[in-house]
Amino acid sequence: MGRVKTETMSLAQARRVALAAQGLHAPRPDDGAAPRQVTLRHVQRTVDRLGLLQIDSVNVLARAHLVPLYSRLGPYDVSLLDRAAGRAPRRLVEYWGHVASYVPPETYRLLEWRQRAYRTEAWGAISGVELSHSAVVEHVRGIVAERGPITAGEVHELLEAQGMGETRTTTEWGWNWSLAKRALEFLFFTGEITAARRNAAFERCYDLTERVLPPAVVAAPPVSDRDAVRRLLEIGARAHGVGTLRCFRDYFRLKGPAPRRALDELVEDGVLRPVEVRGWDETTYLHRDAVLPRRAQGRALLSPFDPLVFERTRLEQLFGTRYRIEIYVPAAKRVHGYYVLPFLQGDRITAKVDLKADRRAGVLRVLAAHREEYADTETAPALAAELRLMAGWLGMASVAVGPVGDLAPALAAELAASPVQGAAG
Repeated sequence: MGRVKTETMSLAQARRVALAAQGLHAPRPDDGAAPRQVTLRHVQRTVDRLGLLQIDSVNVLARAHLVPLYSRLGPYDVSLLDRAAGRAPRRLVEYWGHVASYVPPETYRLLEWRQRAYRTEAWGAISGVELSHSAVVEHVRGIVAERGPITAGEVHELLEAQGMGETRTTTEWGWNWSLAKRALEFLFFTGEITAARRNAAFERCYDLTERVLPPAVVAAPPVSDRDAVRRLLEIGARAHGVGTLRCFRDYFRLKGPAPRRALDELVEDGVLRPVEVRGWDETTYLHRDAVLPRRAQGRALLSPFDPLVFERTRLEQLFGTRYRIEIYVPAAKRVHGYYVLPFLQGDRITAKVDLKADRRAGVLRVLAAHREEYADTETAPALAAELRLMAGWLGMASVAVGPVGDLAPALAAELAASPVQGAAG
């Protein structure tokens, strides 16, 4: 594996560059005879490589931020991530990166331009509360300063007891948010408060940002909007290895003309350089740290919120697979299922499986299993091995395959031949 020097590459080479950038090109440690113990250092190194972990409340399989680490590290103790984000000195903090995300504390400072631009960056239910309920916002600010870390529910109860509560309001996302929650999210968006940790119900426990960020990060000088966008775009480019401006800007959801200007500066400084990817009919760029493995030999189930699949157009261009998250699609109209994970085998997506952790029964349920174009005779056994490993990590005693999908019969036969191994962590 070495630095990429060519100005022209094939799609296969671009795929391997992309996988190497994401840490998905090589067999995981659990593939060996003596799996290593995953430590906080391994978690930190993986997060540094990815740049962020998307957060999502859906828990049909496992929380969205947990699975990308599993995909790259194998079975690990999820309390490591709780420790990284919930105890000082924090190695991760929450903010709006690629939507709600965990980011390194240093990256949090790069996102302060978004805090300053909250009137255009935040949606109305948040940005409007400052004007419509300024007294409540000020009161909530004082509550967090006095009592934080504190949840939205606890703040809501305090406001109601003081006659400052209000009927819950449906936001643009369809959530019923109390006035307390909207005030807290306004203060969260503008950077005055952040999440000190998540509780057992996965609720944010809000505290003053200055009490959560490491002191050195708090003391660091502010970063200008222009420099912040450039550095965020570079993080996205490094995490992609190779891609388009659209790919890079999507990583932190950068808008407007600033990302284009930042890309031009990165090209001028030699951080990025244009490269022709044969078969990818767009202007593409290669990061200077990109490497090209001779082969891609990893395998992984990828969360719907994995950074490799963030940008769906890129995924289709590079891997030849169309992927759409169907959580919000009516059941009768879903193609592959509710919570579908692509299966990466080598340098191809060879299957899609709809998974559910049935915690009461102790069963990892494969509700549907579909072949992709590049599936081969090794797909069913490789996927079966991956499902057994994931079941053990989730504490599930068995894997059950339903009848839906053209891969289901072969997958069920493979799983019947070998039991699930014990849970990790």
